[in-house]
Amino acid sequence: MGNTQTAKTKVESGVEDAACGDAKVPRTERGRRTLRKLLDAAAEEFGEKGFHEASVSSITRRAGVALGSFYTYFDSKDALFRALVADMSEQVKSSARSAISEGMGALEIERAGLLAFLNFAAEHKEVYRIIDEAEFVDPASYRDHYETIAARFVERLQAGAARGEFRDGLGEIEAWAMMGMNVFAGLRFAVWGLADKSPEEVAAGVNRLLAEGLLRR
Repeated sequence: MGNTQTAKTKVESGVEDAACGDAKVPRTERGRRTLRKLLDAAAEEFGEKGFHEASVSSITRRAGVALGSFYTYFDSKDALFRALVADMSEQVKSSARSAISEGMGALEIERAGLLAFLNFAAEHKEVYRIIDEAEFVDPASYRDHYETIAARFVERLQAGAARGEFRDGLGEIEAWAMMGMNVFAGLRFAVWGLADKSPEEVAAGVNRLLAEGLLRR
């Protein structure tokens, strides 16, 4: 995906999902670009300082936006944080969706989705701090983030079972377990920057665990 298309996708997804975080969705392209700047600046500010130490004035300075303009889009720092969690959650999901193509097998889909997430997390390390902080700043956003991702795992597991690739009866337990593996694999190998394994090796290793389990055969 080229830079122009990526930027457009980020603008559209940010503006769309900011509505879930109490943003005032702009109607013009210029307004959408300004909102995108605020969300990106907020990701840097909250990622570096945390919610409580971050300030609206610092975020607007990072964004190159007038302080008064902030309130065109958000009523408060809390509203911006909710919008940012929704935006980052959508970016996590869209990175996985963009890596999946028609004709992939069930295991190949899981490997491709994890690889996309690892690459996303390596580029956006702040996502872990922001999502984790949401547990205390806005628990509803935190729970929604993980529940919607888990629901996608359930859908993929059931689709794989329907095609005869996965066994029957897979559901929430397996989905949450798989999501947990991916989250902590991302923390260890993407965010902490311990480069003894490439993203491809990590995705392949987790995929092997899904395919073969742990028991010696």
